[in-house]
Amino acid sequence: MTGRSNRRDFLKKTAVLAAAGVQLARGPIVLGEGSPSAKLGMVLIGCGGRGTTAHLPNLARERLAAVVDCDESQSAKALQWLKDNAEKLKLENLDLSKVKAFTDYRRLFDELHKEFDAVVIATPDHQHALPCMMAIQRGKHVYCEKPLTHNIHEARVLGEAARRAGKVATQMGNQGLGTGGDQALAEYLQAGAIGRVTEVHTWHGFGDRFGGSFPRPPSEPVPAGLHWDEWIGPAPHRGYHKRCHPGYWHGYKDFGTGSLGGWGTHVWDAIDFALKLGYPTSVEVLQMDDASEERFPILTTIRFDFPARGSRPALKLFWYEGCRVKGKKLGPEEDNEDVSGINRPRLAAEIEKKYGRKLGGAGSLLVGEKGVMYASSHGAAPRIVPEEKHKEFPVPAQTLPRVKGGIWGDFLRACKDGGATPISNFADFAGPLLEAMYVGHLAVRAGIGKKVEWDGPNMKCTNLPELNPYVKRECRKGWAL
Repeated sequence: MTGRSNRRDFLKKTAVLAAAGVQLARGPIVLGEGSPSAKLGMVLIGCGGRGTTAHLPNLARERLAAVVDCDESQSAKALQWLKDNAEKLKLENLDLSKVKAFTDYRRLFDELHKEFDAVVIATPDHQHALPCMMAIQRGKHVYCEKPLTHNIHEARVLGEAARRAGKVATQMGNQGLGTGGDQALAEYLQAGAIGRVTEVHTWHGFGDRFGGSFPRPPSEPVPAGLHWDEWIGPAPHRGYHKRCHPGYWHGYKDFGTGSLGGWGTHVWDAIDFALKLGYPTSVEVLQMDDASEERFPILTTIRFDFPARGSRPALKLFWYEGCRVKGKKLGPEEDNEDVSGINRPRLAAEIEKKYGRKLGGAGSLLVGEKGVMYASSHGAAPRIVPEEKHKEFPVPAQTLPRVKGGIWGDFLRACKDGGATPISNFADFAGPLLEAMYVGHLAVRAGIGKKVEWDGPNMKCTNLPELNPYVKRECRKGWAL
């Protein structure tokens, strides 16, 4: 069974798109010359929930040139949603008659590159790097949902490409950097609120969407209008089954990046922004449950060791993800273990019990020489623990600039005026952040207690060379960077 629609399916999908006023780009397109005036020509690649509700309205406020989704029904629904909500979203003069729909972003760049200025990418993780690279190489600004890449090598080459591109604006969509909380955390630490930080505990509790093994389901017929080969893209080919598309791809190593990529970007960003972590020197899995070759574990605790950085001391960072199976022993006992519920540090449970403060399913605790600070996900306002100490400490002066209009406004400004580099740009922040985080994926492959000695500048494991093939992936023909 293939992903091609029969004639009846084709007519049905075309009718839905036509109802939304969309031109489906199947054949050659005669491109127009010239560039947009005040409004930027925008393209959305990936029309799922995030792409539709979070990004389409912003793109339509500029000039929406095209949408791309390997699932024809998804792009049709997205544009119909935009049309139905135009008045509520205050989209004046919305005209979808000139919007083109593609099922393959490679054709978009080949056929329509003269008609747009920027792309927004909201596909599954394994399909982030290639359209980012194609945009940069053609001088198009690019905003990519987190995590920017699927693996370490992609993070490095995209960062380098963005640096070479100069005036091309790049931004990863980890929204916390646009709220001011990450800057506030850095200012508190610079002011000496808890002294020098020597230890960090950061976590994300999740269900089986991000991990947990199960047998690969048997292949199913490809739904009409879904172009399965395009969905697979650079990853190893497999038959379609609905456990991959649309929701469970996050937990598959071939397609997603698990909790570390999917949510680490929402909690690690503040730590990296404040402490300038750089590359870890070693990474080791302390606990792990329900690991498999195909999917990420349901629970993992990983220790990252970072060297001293200038006046900042060496730092131990513990990453906790997933949920614990009650009563099950997973590995060596750790003082940091919270033995109940979601996988969090013991310190989180102690703070909740002692001070009656709920710390939630995702956040970070920074341990300094003089105290502890808590920061939630997405740049939520950081606080010294306990609250009485926070109130006693003078609010630090704002020495770090805040972005205007959030992380999207920051990107749009850079596209239009070419001023300051976006805060989560690929070269200076997003790429290096993911390079460091994804060494954790190598440690997961190594297994419990096998320390990965990491040479960051050269992107290689020095003591377990069998892990080095996983630094990058071998892409299918036609999908290489």
